[in-house]
Amino acid sequence: MIRVLLADDQTLVRAAFAMLVGSDPEMEVVGEAATGLEAVALARSARADLVVMDIRMPELDGIEATRRIAADEDLAGVKVLVLTTYDTDDHIVEALRAGASGFLVKDTRPADLLAAIRTVAAGDSLLSPGPTARLIARVLSAPSAPTGPGPAGLGVLSERECQVLALVARGLNNTGIAESLGLSPLTAKTHVSRIMGKLGARDRAQLVIAAYESGLVVPAGGG
Repeated sequence: MIRVLLADDQTLVRAAFAMLVGSDPEMEVVGEAATGLEAVALARSARADLVVMDIRMPELDGIEATRRIAADEDLAGVKVLVLTTYDTDDHIVEALRAGASGFLVKDTRPADLLAAIRTVAAGDSLLSPGPTARLIARVLSAPSAPTGPGPAGLGVLSERECQVLALVARGLNNTGIAESLGLSPLTAKTHVSRIMGKLGARDRAQLVIAAYESGLVVPAGGG
């Protein structure tokens, strides 16, 4: 059973999501939050596995709420799936940096939302190779975007690990990475785990950010 917390300042949106999530026998809505502060508090008290987090909320926005959840050692197992009105929302990159494991637009199909919850709850990042890569590339190409390597610097990675990181940034899963480099899926998974440990990344979403910020992956067409 996946315990889901819904955080959105619009009552009707929460109600619609609650009905959808509740219709899945493998999911349970354990709380609803109308503000970022409520989301953080309920993540602690309701022991949610995953938070569906709106970016724009009163008192505390979804980005800061995500950051607080990700920084709380007691909530280490809680995943955050960010919702946004548009897939060109610059704040998505900030949310991924803060610790979100992926994002969806609000007009996504119901079945896709349920699939996304399963994906993120299982420990994977929801990173669509096309939209996510284009979005990150565009935001990081802005003059105000920070530059430089990931948390610990890419110098700590081996040549093979850099190859794996580049493929992660392109949106490939472990199977795709394995096929590209002639490895077994288990070996690819091991490489990804080691890279996350070396860079201090919470998940694959933050690996994508690190790859673009460091210049390891250069956006095609400049985003």
